[in-house]
Amino acid sequence: MTIVSSEIILPPLQSGLETLMEYLSAHVLTCLIPAFFIAGAIVALLQKDVVMKYFGADAKKWLCYSVAATSGTVLAVCSCTILPMFAGIHRRGAGIGPATAFLFSGPAINLLAVVLTAKVLGLDLGIARIVAAVSMAVVIGLIMAAIFERKRVPENEGGSGGHASAHANVFSGEVPSRPAYVTPLFLSMLVGVLLVATSKIALWPKAIMLTVLVLASAWLLLRYFEDIEKSAFFGETWWLVKRIFPLLVVGTFITGVIGYFLPMELIRSIFGRSDFLACFIASFIGALLYMPTLLEVPIVGTLFGYSSGVMAAGPALALLLAGPSMSLPNMIVIWKVIGARKAGVYISLVVLLSTLAGMIYGAIV
Repeated sequence: MTIVSSEIILPPLQSGLETLMEYLSAHVLTCLIPAFFIAGAIVALLQKDVVMKYFGADAKKWLCYSVAATSGTVLAVCSCTILPMFAGIHRRGAGIGPATAFLFSGPAINLLAVVLTAKVLGLDLGIARIVAAVSMAVVIGLIMAAIFERKRVPENEGGSGGHASAHANVFSGEVPSRPAYVTPLFLSMLVGVLLVATSKIALWPKAIMLTVLVLASAWLLLRYFEDIEKSAFFGETWWLVKRIFPLLVVGTFITGVIGYFLPMELIRSIFGRSDFLACFIASFIGALLYMPTLLEVPIVGTLFGYSSGVMAAGPALALLLAGPSMSLPNMIVIWKVIGARKAGVYISLVVLLSTLAGMIYGAIV
């Protein structure tokens, strides 16, 4: 009895542990750590006027949604790496519409992934992916804003999970005197660290570039920022790590366990059509599974059989839209950051709009 129980229990637990170890080894150092520092800088160092100009609820819609919906072309991030940055702009007062548009577009239209999609899976699917992702980001943001912005909570009331940090209002008084370019340059260097760390550059050139960027960032921080700002920067970064990282660990482990039980052959047999059921199941599976950046292409092409003709075009696009932009760990953190109602609406929109996009593309091709 004990042997049978072990044979039943151990394989899914081992699958969950392997998924977690693979995630930690591949993404913590190169993706999450730079992302957490970027988020900490956004919250602690970036003047709120700047965030509100591009992501505020009252910002010009053409401006904020253009920035939010196309941000993923320069950020080579996955559904988990985008979370610290999303939490950062949300804590800094961004409107729920632009913030969720940014949350979706970040991993959905990663330029490297779109190029790889076009090269490996076909130009038509690559173009369809980027058009659908940008359109979905705008639609998701507008719907979220229409539902929730009318009931906006006044500043410092909710939305931060009860974190009443003294660091949150570094700029509540007089702005420290320094050249105007310093803060944007510091943030740009942190983003540069993220981009270089996640790139396919050879090891030694990458190490040299990262060393230069990290040292330059440290010099700017020490040279131009006051002690209270440095304290705020590291304090907010650490607070985000404590709030988000444990949820990512738990969610990634659970994803691996779920992946063990998925009947892949049965699922692949469903995806031969571009009807509602096939596209919805593809979107739903994509929303649950964790797909590291760029790996969604071989997952769709090989594992689900698009390259061999097993999978139809509609569910392939649906999986490419929902998969990279969402995962179970991603859902758990979003739920924690913005609350159950907003998270529920956002998750539903991603799944349903991915399904719709897949059906439309399947009907066209």
